[in-house]
Amino acid sequence: MQPDFWLDRWRTAQIGFHQAAVDRHLKAYWPRLLLPANTPVFVPLCGKSLDLLWLRERGHSVQGVELSPVALESFCMEHGIPAMRRVLGDFDVYEVEGLTLYRGDFFKLTRARLGPVAAVYDRAALISWTPDARAAYVKHLTSLTSPGTQTLLIAVEYPPEQMSGPPFPLSRDTIESLYADHYSIEELGRHEILELEPRLKARGLTELREVCYRMTQL
Repeated sequence: MQPDFWLDRWRTAQIGFHQAAVDRHLKAYWPRLLLPANTPVFVPLCGKSLDLLWLRERGHSVQGVELSPVALESFCMEHGIPAMRRVLGDFDVYEVEGLTLYRGDFFKLTRARLGPVAAVYDRAALISWTPDARAAYVKHLTSLTSPGTQTLLIAVEYPPEQMSGPPFPLSRDTIESLYADHYSIEELGRHEILELEPRLKARGLTELREVCYRMTQL
């Protein structure tokens, strides 16, 4: 999707993808990464996710990147976060202890700007990209991290002919084609969720599952 699509969705509050609670799979599977509490974590296309706060509460230094200023300003206001805002190159940066959020283009973020990353949490980033844009996203994400970096990826699976994304479905074969050259891939669990997603069921889906992966950069 083009940037204006997402900016408009935030401006008009069409954000059905935003979860009003911490993601249940994050709670269940994050401990499987066996990360020390003070390790730095990166959340691409973070929106105003409550998962950011959950990760910070676990002692992680959390960095996120998000295109929409509405998302980040709402996040700070809704949770009483007194973030300092400054301009840094191509980004507006919102900073508070344990949390740094970059407002700008994900593809302009550099490893030098981001610094060391021990883990990536991807709940809603990869599934938001159209199929022709996924490879570029994964390539740039890989350039931001180093061997040993772990990723908790939450993908969705559904019959692609039943609905036009976002979210876009990602089969295991697609995950392999995108990541296998640079990551080891471990499936952690798959969960049937159609009855939990009436919004997507109303769009015509007859089956829907979330699949969680742990990937380690080689």
